[in-house]
Amino acid sequence: MIKFTLGSLKIPSVRGEEEYVRRVLDTGITADDYRTISEMAQFIGVTEQFKDVLSTFPTPNGETPAGFRRVFEMDADKVLRVDLARDIACGKNGGLRPTSVLFSADSANPYEIEPISPFLSNLTCNPGILYDLFINNPKANVGGKYKNRDEVMEEIGRILGPGCDISVELNNPFEEDFEALLEEAAKFREMLSKYRVVIKVPHTGAVSPENVKQLLKDEKKLGRHYADVDTAQALRGHRLALKLHEHGYRINFTLMFEPYQTLFALQARPYFINTFLRHRLVQSTRIKEFVDIYDNTQNLAYLVSLRKYLVDIDYLAPGQADLDLLEVLRIGRDLVKYRHFEDAQGCDGLDSMRHNLRVLRNCNLTDTRLIVCSMEGDYNYPDIDKVLSDPEFQDMNDRVVITAEPNYIARFTSTNQVTSYQRRFMNAVQGQS
Repeated sequence: MIKFTLGSLKIPSVRGEEEYVRRVLDTGITADDYRTISEMAQFIGVTEQFKDVLSTFPTPNGETPAGFRRVFEMDADKVLRVDLARDIACGKNGGLRPTSVLFSADSANPYEIEPISPFLSNLTCNPGILYDLFINNPKANVGGKYKNRDEVMEEIGRILGPGCDISVELNNPFEEDFEALLEEAAKFREMLSKYRVVIKVPHTGAVSPENVKQLLKDEKKLGRHYADVDTAQALRGHRLALKLHEHGYRINFTLMFEPYQTLFALQARPYFINTFLRHRLVQSTRIKEFVDIYDNTQNLAYLVSLRKYLVDIDYLAPGQADLDLLEVLRIGRDLVKYRHFEDAQGCDGLDSMRHNLRVLRNCNLTDTRLIVCSMEGDYNYPDIDKVLSDPEFQDMNDRVVITAEPNYIARFTSTNQVTSYQRRFMNAVQGQS
């Protein structure tokens, strides 16, 4: 097999762009590309974006930074232009990362991000992660070194480098002044660069600027059912995502817990959609337990407990605390059935992931990826691994980003046999000393 590269063409560089062109002469091309370029191109140059990427991310001579794919375009003057297109599937010099599935950290803690940083393609955080788990947590924010969000995000950007997208959430999605939100997004773009920044926009549902304060005082409960929505307010996140997209931002459309959210979310043209696992799986398990125990005992006390639980998790509104118990039972059974919690599609809690992969396969947004996030326990990640190795979903591996707290991912680098074999190896070495 003959290997062809841009350098094989022996085509001269555009004057003044020689140093840029030298960085890409090792780019592989097909035999057909070789013939076509040989016939059409008189010079090789680079695009203005290529120059801007190198200006934004200074890179050693002869290299291009991670996170960019090398692509070609022919201009009217018969110059083959090489561009650097943003693609987190690529490592440095445009080469693909080791696997189609990509990994992301769900963290705002620079100390735990640093050791996993070489293996990440994205980082995602939200106000809870940023403020509760790091800045305002003395155990995490050692010595109170980091005082505010901007200091944290700048340090994370430095640690992660050019190859990693950074999904960061606006502080207040209920801000009614779009210009203020745009200004906040622009600040992140200036801080992290237009190439890395992804703006997280949440679903808002029944929460609105008028009632959001209910979540901040007294029992911190919304006074209305989650499905009792005002159309404009329920679509606040969708409209914000679309408007930011139209202003040139890539969007991570978040707070996606049920698969029925997905098709309409895609209308906002997001760069990332999400499948949240942890709380939905925990809730499904608990609901099924209440229903099963009631079915076995006919003891209404378990339906009373189920009703209270549904209020606690915001499935029922506070005003439904006395909902008829037969209706509570119907809701519990319907949820277990809808979530496929008793069949192969969802007994592992991954029915929404399977659904979203199928939807993504058939949508027209070819660059949109699915973030699989919010996981816990001994089996969430191993079960995800099994789904992605299933023949049905192998063609979708390059559309998946697995996101978790760094320590959760780290635990799955270890097995009991690792301990057993290290005991043997280290004792063998000690015996030789």
